Amino acid sequence: MTAPKYQFIEEDLRQQILDGTYPEGTIIPKELELAAHYSVSRPTIRQAVQNLVDQGLLEKKRKRGTMVRQNKIRQEFTHIIESYDQEMHAKGLATTTRVLDFRTEDATAEVAANLKLDAGSKVFKLVRLRYAGTTPIVLVTTYLPYAPLQDMATLDFTQVSLYAELAKRKAAIVHVRRKLEVMAADDTTSALLDVPTASPLFFFHTFGDASGGRRIEYSIASYRGDTNYFVFDIDNSSSNRDFHMS
Repeated sequence: MTAPKYQFIEEDLRQQILDGTYPEGTIIPKELELAAHYSVSRPTIRQAVQNLVDQGLLEKKRKRGTMVRQNKIRQEFTHIIESYDQEMHAKGLATTTRVLDFRTEDATAEVAANLKLDAGSKVFKLVRLRYAGTTPIVLVTTYLPYAPLQDMATLDFTQVSLYAELAKRKAAIVHVRRKLEVMAADDTTSALLDVPTASPLFFFHTFGDASGGRRIEYSIASYRGDTNYFVFDIDNSSSNRDFHMS
């Protein structure tokens, strides 16, 4: 079934907002201009634009037109356990993944300590570049213990979700701790994320545990500073006072 025209236009406008074609604060073309550009009716344009208004990417200004409200993606994984694909799809963003490396290796002292393994233990190393639409958003390197997950060696992580595959193997992540830093992009990271060298990046270390406190995941993720912002949901009730940042 062919998707409605307004959905195509909505996605195209969203990507132009995210890639900076329409920077934050600019006025997008008027309905008549967009209708002519896409060869559709004004009501079709109106529906696509209204959906982006409802999502917070556009804002209607009286006597001025429709303005780009923000071009940053609200990231909420700081207080929920959810895969990247799940979170982006919930925001109406299409995702793709490039697997830059997936192999087994002997754990370094740092990786072994963070996975609660003996130094030199065999681990999976998975390096992925994640996109929202055509825009690279995050570069993430994930380490997993090899012994309980050996059959994951043949998986294609451009097509499957890591968290979903862990759940299938009774190793679902049920608790995470994350450490946030701000770092400057080096030459390699800047090239992959398409940002200038030394641009600020949000740099997260994630420690993910399955039931019983089994450490399953240690990830290092570099998020672009120009396309992301993060929401921290802090509950001061007595049962939730284990939240902290370090």
